Amino acid sequence: MTPAAPIVSFSATAPTIADIVAIARGDARVMISPEVEARILAARAVVDRYAASDVPVYGLTTGLGAGVDTRLATEDLVAFQRRVPLGRAVGVGPALPREAVRAMMAVRIAGMAAGGAGVSLPVFSGIVAALNAGFHPVVPSLGSIGAADLAPLAHLGSALLGEGEAEFGGAVMAAGEALRRAGLEPLRLAPKDGHAIVVANSLSVGKACLCLADIERLFDWSLTAVALNFEAFRANVSALDDRALAARPAFGQRVVADRVRALLAGSSLLAEGAARRVQDPLSYRCAPQVWGALLHAVGEARTATEIEITSSGDNPVVLVPEGLMLSHGNFDLTAFVLGWERLGQAMAHGAAATAWRTMKIMSAGMSDLPRFLTPLGGSRAGFATVQKTVSLLEAEIRHLAAPASLTPIPVADGVEDQASLAPSVLAKTEAIVDRLRFLVAIELIASAQAVELRGVETELGAGTGEAYRLIRQHVPPLVEDRTQGADVQRMAELIRNTPGAFT
Repeated sequence: MTPAAPIVSFSATAPTIADIVAIARGDARVMISPEVEARILAARAVVDRYAASDVPVYGLTTGLGAGVDTRLATEDLVAFQRRVPLGRAVGVGPALPREAVRAMMAVRIAGMAAGGAGVSLPVFSGIVAALNAGFHPVVPSLGSIGAADLAPLAHLGSALLGEGEAEFGGAVMAAGEALRRAGLEPLRLAPKDGHAIVVANSLSVGKACLCLADIERLFDWSLTAVALNFEAFRANVSALDDRALAARPAFGQRVVADRVRALLAGSSLLAEGAARRVQDPLSYRCAPQVWGALLHAVGEARTATEIEITSSGDNPVVLVPEGLMLSHGNFDLTAFVLGWERLGQAMAHGAAATAWRTMKIMSAGMSDLPRFLTPLGGSRAGFATVQKTVSLLEAEIRHLAAPASLTPIPVADGVEDQASLAPSVLAKTEAIVDRLRFLVAIELIASAQAVELRGVETELGAGTGEAYRLIRQHVPPLVEDRTQGADVQRMAELIRNTPGAFT
């Protein structure tokens, strides 16, 4: 019997980042509570009152963008809403992966559920039904500048109208056919509904949720790599002493050092005189400071993302208690992207330290181990050419960490002259994570080899010992030269799919 899909309930309590990830990657079904339905209906009543009046309201009774100066005829209110997604489905490039589309859909549902969108209940319920049915619009990855993810959400809306393409049951087909196979009807839009679908940053925020899940797991593994390299290098653990770190308690460094000490608990490295040097290279000695800064940056990005999935950035926003619809700029993601830019730069610092430690553990002059960690002498390459991969990965991460969020050229006849480029920032963050995962994989493999050459594999700490044994279940020791790309790929997949907390 196939196990039932997990359920994420959207209720009076806003969904979490973990909820969005469960929907996107675990195919969790969305259940809408009566409280959310009541909130949707209350906001919709405000929209209906405005639609019946003669008051200009952006996107409801006026055009969009530069067309804000155009009043819509009463008989055009519904037809205009259908034109909104169709006219903005301008994305190009490779299609987004399935999980990104599901995350985008889940975040848009969360935003509508917050009550500020004013979407009609049938359209809201139709999007929920499509996600639960496994109907996934084909959404090109390029086209949004982050002043709301208009193009990606327009492709979503167009597919729900039966236009464009969608994936269903593992096959891509015409959206109308995918709707039919999923047992769904094309959406019937009411006034404001087309605008409500597209006027959000759901792609950026959805990808942020997925990135955070990956980064937080990778962070755990990277700390394990630090600790295992400490074991192999016989580094001086005074760098982890809380008394020194408390003298200048910078962001996160005491937490990081505490976790590394826990990984090393019971290790022979903790014995008096076990360290080979009084003071090690900075990539070892400053690990608490660098990873503390990274931990702080992860927390900042998480906070910024939680704000977005628990709030309504719709413009105009519906304020039910006051019975108002107000235009504003809450869709702007400057604060959000600055948090993510900071995180990318923090990962670049971690990548540099990881690369340097990996190089040093392979250096006979630095580590007092055989050059390039080969037990068979200089006629073997050992890990020598892996250094080229390390160098390339670190260089690309450094390049990707450069800021991307500075405002692009104005659009919409100069009306839209500010944008965050949030999708581009998240795309480069994903690329940094992919490369850093490989770097951490290489450090773990090299450190496991170095531990054995040092002869301390039976003297490791509780956490480092567990990690070492897991590595050896997937990657054998390097004796005679062999192709190592597959080893690194296997280790990277282990990091991607396995929790990395060994304490």
